[in-house]
Amino acid sequence: MPAILRTPGPDVRRGPTSVPAVALTFHGAGDPSLTHRALQILRDHGAHVTVFAVGTWLAQHPELGRAIVAAGHDLGNHTWSHQTMPRLSASAAASEIDKGAKAVAAIDGSSPYLFRPSGTPTSTPTIRAAARASGYARCISYDVDPSDYLDPGAAAVSSRTLAGVQAGSIVSLHLGHAGTVDALPTILRGLASRSLEAVAMTRLVA
Repeated sequence: MPAILRTPGPDVRRGPTSVPAVALTFHGAGDPSLTHRALQILRDHGAHVTVFAVGTWLAQHPELGRAIVAAGHDLGNHTWSHQTMPRLSASAAASEIDKGAKAVAAIDGSSPYLFRPSGTPTSTPTIRAAARASGYARCISYDVDPSDYLDPGAAAVSSRTLAGVQAGSIVSLHLGHAGTVDALPTILRGLASRSLEAVAMTRLVA
């Protein structure tokens, strides 16, 4: 596991610019059929991504977690029930992260080091303390956000993503939105045209 993910510090917002790669990261929730379709698209393009799974979703669909890991993607924690984390008390934040961690740990091959807080692009001292208590030295943020969760359509998701990415970028996307999955082939072709590889977080920061 990369040393940066085992070393306490600020949020990881991007990887090194010297690496010709991008981490597409997905919030794991929503219709399982969309996740299966995304996995097929990624397989067709030889791409790897990171899924930060919501614990309730993962507990309800453990087969999706197993499929994600089996395909060589990273599987991390996006809290238990996707609360707006900055509004939670310290004990509530700790519970959300801990329960999410347990859901992820139940999937063989998942990562014990990858955590992204829900409901906020950046962590707070309370979130970081709760994350450390569950074994996460860092929180994972991002530097590209196409706001796909607002369902602007596949064309907007792909154009916004490709306009923002650079070598080392971390992109925030959402599996439960059809427009996002529809945008994936265009995004992956666009990255390839710039000689940027779509890789899992653990490889981007290795």
